[in-house]
Amino acid sequence: MVTRMSVAALVLAAGRGERFRSPLPKAFVLLAGRPLLWHALAAVAAAREIDLVVPVVAPGDMERFAALAPLLRDIKKLAPAVAGGRERQDSMQAGLRALPPEVAWVAVHDAARPLIRQEEISRVVTQAQRCGAALLAVPAMDTVKRVIEGRVVETPPRAQCWLAQTPQVFRVELLREALAKAMAEGWVATDDAQLVERLGSIVEVVPGASDNLKITQPEDLLWAEARLAARAQAPSDT
Repeated sequence: MVTRMSVAALVLAAGRGERFRSPLPKAFVLLAGRPLLWHALAAVAAAREIDLVVPVVAPGDMERFAALAPLLRDIKKLAPAVAGGRERQDSMQAGLRALPPEVAWVAVHDAARPLIRQEEISRVVTQAQRCGAALLAVPAMDTVKRVIEGRVVETPPRAQCWLAQTPQVFRVELLREALAKAMAEGWVATDDAQLVERLGSIVEVVPGASDNLKITQPEDLLWAEARLAARAQAPSDT
């Protein structure tokens, strides 16, 4: 049962994953014998701070998701899947509309990040509840160049550059306001926190882990499988 201060998680799996070059939608590609989406849902649902988990899948994948029912039945807190949209923020809107009114906080997570740990979810949720919005991120290890039309226009100080991850956690009403503003202006974001930043709101950064990798290329699966195997041999690694 949700309460007034409940935290819901939207696990976004409606993306086309064109760079992955697979006949299957990326969220349904197998990692260690189970779909990426299953790994992400199970990891998020296991976090004690999360009260409700809402999968958001492409409209054309709803039957494919339903076929996962035997695998999903042991994942607690799981709500019915919601059909997403063309853009990421369309999927977030659909997910937000499906939330019970008692939900006060929402964590947005990529189905393509199957290795998220419970402790990372705990830290980013706790920080968001202190300040209104927070995201996981890791410091950039390489120098970052801002490039326009093939030419470097800026080299930001590396110490100031972080690579955004998910979950990203927001007060529900703050994210709704940010989405409404972006949609009214026809503006499309590539990152959830970017929407909130445009309101002038502060988004706190919580250090994440380098292995909270987003599966983007087929070869990323090999690395993820090796990491899962290593975790299985170290039970204390959550």
